Parts: sequence; structure tokens; C-alpha cells
Amino acid sequence: MERRWPPGTPAAFLDRDGVINNNGNYVNSAEDFELLPGAADAVRRLNDAGIPVVVVTNQGSVALEYISREALEAVHDKMDRLLAERGAHIDAVYAALAHVRGSIPHLATESRYRKPDPGMIEQAQQDLGVDPSCSFMVGDASTDILAGERAGCRTILVKTGFAGGDGNVDVTPDVTVADLAAAVEWILGAIDPG
Repeated sequence: MERRWPPGTPAAFLDRDGVINNNGNYVNSAEDFELLPGAADAVRRLNDAGIPVVVVTNQGSVALEYISREALEAVHDKMDRLLAERGAHIDAVYAALAHVRGSIPHLATESRYRKPDPGMIEQAQQDLGVDPSCSFMVGDASTDILAGERAGCRTILVKTGFAGGDGNVDVTPDVTVADLAAAVEWILGAIDPG
């Protein structure tokens, strides 16, 4: 069972691809997964500050059959292993598997969990007890930022990955920074300005 945090606990919601790993390349197997420079140390800083780290990732590639659920689990196992090697960890992972053009019938649908909808963040609130209203959504795509806004989070766009250039929706993040390390610096300053 996943840990529950006290009411009012802020979380760092992180998109996966383009934020934690692989700057613009698709990840369809564990062999494809590579941490971005500084990502593990950034996650460890959040861990050390007692801030829950929750990955919220669109993985419609499962519905499209580019990757199996088992292969996706292997990717996340590798992420956990690489982070652990640097003394870091993710507290929870939520993956939205549906895609309207999917070829797996029960996943070929609209889903409230798929960003830009805020379903994964809302589910984390329910499961973990974290409070989106004092939390942060870090992403490289406009859909990440909109999901964070819809959930009531402060939003941080990183210049890695799509760097906001996906063009899906027109949104303005609360702040734009170079990478996850800079995002974590901003989060820590926002939580404890002193």
C-alpha cells in the first residue's frame, strides 16, 4: 500500500518523458530509457526536503500497441533503479494508458486521466492525501501545464523535451526554467522562501 501524507502536504508532480528522461526521444522499452543530466540529483533534493514526488505520464503508446504494459513496467523499474543509484526515489507513478486512436478496445477511448485532464493528479490526491492546491506540476508540454492548472497546482515549464513547443493548447505556466534541477530550486524556494 502506498504511503499517505498529512492533509495540506504539497507534492511535486513530474511528467516523465522530457523532464526526468530522454530529451525528445520515444521510450518504447527499458533500453530506450536514459535519465537526463541532473534529474536524479533534483529528485533527491525533493526527497530530502520531504516533498512527495509523483510521476504523472501519458502513455497512450500502450493503447496504440507501441509498448506493452509489461515493457512499461520494465521502463519504470529501470527509472527506479537508476534513481536509487543516486539516492533518489519516486513515491508514486500514474500512467494514463488510453488513446482515442488506440487499437486495444478498452483503451481506445477518451480518459479523464490523460493530460491535459487532471485525473492523474486528482487520483494521487485521493490515494496519497497530497494537496494539489499547494503542489507543483513540472512538465515540458502544454498539456502538462494545463493539467496542473486544472488541478489547482502551480505550474513549471522546463526547456528540456518539447520545451512547450508541442502546440497542443495555449497556456502560460507560472514559471519557465531550464530543467528539472532549476524547477526543484524554484519549488524549494516557493515552499520555504527563507
